Amino acid sequence: MKAAVIGATGYGGAELIRLLQQHPEATLHSFHSSSKEGESIEASYPHLQTVSGMALEAIDPEKIASETDVVFTATPSGVSSELVPELIDAGNRVIDLSGDFRLKDPKLYEQWYNKKAPDETVLQNAVYGLTEWLEADATEAQLISNPGCYPTAALLGLAPLMKQNIANPDSIIIDAKTGVSGAGKKATPVTHFTEMNDNLKIYKVFAHQHTPEIEQVLSGWNSQTGPITFSTHLVPMTRGIMTTIYAQGPDGMTAKELTDLYQESYNDSYFVRVREQGTYPSTKEVYGSNFCDLSVALDERTNRIMIVSVIDNLVKGASGQAVQNMNRMFDIEETAGLGFAPVYP
Repeated sequence: MKAAVIGATGYGGAELIRLLQQHPEATLHSFHSSSKEGESIEASYPHLQTVSGMALEAIDPEKIASETDVVFTATPSGVSSELVPELIDAGNRVIDLSGDFRLKDPKLYEQWYNKKAPDETVLQNAVYGLTEWLEADATEAQLISNPGCYPTAALLGLAPLMKQNIANPDSIIIDAKTGVSGAGKKATPVTHFTEMNDNLKIYKVFAHQHTPEIEQVLSGWNSQTGPITFSTHLVPMTRGIMTTIYAQGPDGMTAKELTDLYQESYNDSYFVRVREQGTYPSTKEVYGSNFCDLSVALDERTNRIMIVSVIDNLVKGASGQAVQNMNRMFDIEETAGLGFAPVYP
């Protein structure tokens, strides 16, 4: 397969290049930028010198579609909504890493993203690509909308509970923390070193655009789901997300039964690793990898369930899951190009 990356100079695009250049079934055919056409990728990312023979190209949807089998759009929200329909019309298959095609309700998108909603026909045909819980045949999809990083961690943590109707859907609280790379490459006063070093910040209080995405998926799994409580924080590290999720469980359930449920639910999922009862993951243990590590606990005094979910926000939360979805789309081994262990320490 020949793959193209649009938006190659962002962190997500750079990770896609890193992953695709060693993929056994895909060839990195081209990468594209709207602002750095003609430059080498190593000018932005010296660590990618192994692809230094290729220059960043302009974004020409018709040309890209004629030369490649799949396109990854790692662009800001609002850009993909204009670009992706052109790529699809030109006959390409697309995996979009922006948020433009995740929300099925155009009004919700405009409310939370403050941008014009994408074409509704394209939007309704987009497959939401939470890979472990895909509800459509990816081999038939022309467009897969890659989930957000926070929703990936939160939804993988909540899926067994919600699908089995075990937790009270009105009791869900998601407390999430991310490394600064989650804010993107462009420096801001919020992400400046002197602002973030030795600091912990809450942000987008009750206003994070991933809130309706999480709610949309949860309500699809359990129609009784209402609004959730979702809080987000920046922590002074480069990569990683930890979500600590709380929900009210049923009377009479034991901690062992809860752990058994999660281990059975993800028994066939290579990239979701459920810890033994009483052990808990940290972000460093999935660093640089496509794994999601989960642990569950039950406070038997209160029947309060706690789920701890950790991912690398740039890999499982973005580019790694996008490659995993490409593997599904082209019906090849799901772990192809992604089976490497995390980087530690």
